[in-house]
Amino acid sequence: MSHPVRVRQVRRALHGVLLLDKPLGWTSNDALQKAKWLLRAEKAGHTGTLDPLATGLLPLCFGAATKFSQVSLDADKAYCATLGLGRRTSTGDLEGEVLQQRPVNIDRALIEQVLQRFTGPIAQVPPMHSALKKDGRALYEYARAGLEVERAARQVTIHAIDIIDWQDASLMIAVSCSKGTYIRTLAEDIGEALGCGAHLTGLRRTGSGPLGLAGAVTLADLEAMDEADRLALLLPADTLLAGWPSLALDTAEAGRFLTGMRRRVAHADAPAVKVYGPEPGAFLGSAHIMSGELIADRLLSPLEVQALIPAALAATTLQALVAAA
Repeated sequence: MSHPVRVRQVRRALHGVLLLDKPLGWTSNDALQKAKWLLRAEKAGHTGTLDPLATGLLPLCFGAATKFSQVSLDADKAYCATLGLGRRTSTGDLEGEVLQQRPVNIDRALIEQVLQRFTGPIAQVPPMHSALKKDGRALYEYARAGLEVERAARQVTIHAIDIIDWQDASLMIAVSCSKGTYIRTLAEDIGEALGCGAHLTGLRRTGSGPLGLAGAVTLADLEAMDEADRLALLLPADTLLAGWPSLALDTAEAGRFLTGMRRRVAHADAPAVKVYGPEPGAFLGSAHIMSGELIADRLLSPLEVQALIPAALAATTLQALVAAA
């Protein structure tokens, strides 16, 4: 009996950022692998896990852009969260068993007062149903085994909470917060402060640092596109550094910078800058400036720099950078 021949997909070096609108029910890694396969990319990574029950913005990094994924991981986040009032569940969301039901006797003034109490620096105890590790095991593994372990409270910052909609036992809020904030825990804590309990019934990430859902693509739409349209969605590798001050170097200095050498620059000290060569789009990497010295943090290789600039300049730019290094 003959078997169909499986053709191995040929991967390629791609560099850039794809703004993905993650679908409901998918893990972040499954969504990443699907997008990676559709783009036939060699190297890819995401910039912060979204639970399967969450949808929304999941920036995906390809090639050279993966070197700067930590910037997006550390960035502030924005969410649209829907709270089911009056019920507390074992997981803090729709997946868990109902542990307690209470009447919902609240008004808008009380909601606004409670939300104000959760704005600013707050302490959160991480939920048991999370990927946070203790003694080498994820907390959700303990939870699935029926165990609860002690967790230390963590400091996070809620920049703003605004009411989007409130109808009886359903409250929708917009949350702007620091990295590491557990919206599920926030929902539960708000419910307790309201006196009725709450669980998370819906979550959509709307922002990560300077990036938003504008221009984000779903996996279904990505799959329906031809290859040219998929590639056209890739944003430049320095997209994750939007808002950083920039510094341009001439060819000789760019070549030396790419070797990791410290360079003297006429620029004010700065904790983070994005560095470019003289050609349009010649992004070289990230650095900081201290005491007038430009000190590299994350560098692209000359081949990566070559891949990011217009083809007409690529060959001469690579030769110049290698000669100057």
